[in-house]
Amino acid sequence: MAETVPTTVYPDLDALSQLADHVAQRREDQIVESHIEFGELTITTTTSGLIDLVDFLRSDSSCKFSTLVDITAVDHPQRPHRFEVVWHFLSMYQNQRIRLKANIREDELVPSLVEIFPCANWFEREVFDMFGILFSGHPDLRRLLTDYGFRGHPLRKDFPTTGYVEVRYDDSEKRVVYEPVDLVQEYRQFDFLSPWEGAKYVLPGDEKGAPSGPAKG
Repeated sequence: MAETVPTTVYPDLDALSQLADHVAQRREDQIVESHIEFGELTITTTTSGLIDLVDFLRSDSSCKFSTLVDITAVDHPQRPHRFEVVWHFLSMYQNQRIRLKANIREDELVPSLVEIFPCANWFEREVFDMFGILFSGHPDLRRLLTDYGFRGHPLRKDFPTTGYVEVRYDDSEKRVVYEPVDLVQEYRQFDFLSPWEGAKYVLPGDEKGAPSGPAKG
């Protein structure tokens, strides 16, 4: 019996298109851009229009996005609006998903969604911890994944791979101490080329490291 190969099932694109049109008609002033790609609807909004738009998506009978799935961000250091904050919502009533985005400056505050979705509490704390993005109106905005004495925000593109400090337990002081990172050897850059590069012969499957011209035996 021939094996059945599963295929990727995308949501109803007509339904997503109708949803996009419905939101655009009802909340035109709060939408910067809207598009459907890879079977997903993405709407770009502004920080000033975020709360009203999210409240509409949750309460409108044609939307009913009752579940906030996640909040994250993307760092674009070269842009004037450095960060792209992303919210993912699920409507179990309509069996649809939607993604909201907002582009913000590094010093810009983002309205907290805790009053609408209490689960946003920890999501926003994580984004603050990893990216340093501040959420206005958050009841307890502090680090979530890193320690209280941690310096910097690890998911920023300019955060060093080594970090700024290292942590160790000092047995003499009987406590955890923070010290500047001390590299015991030079930080090396690897080019991942073949170890056989430059050899007069090339092993089968190692053509990446072959010198220019035909290999000689």
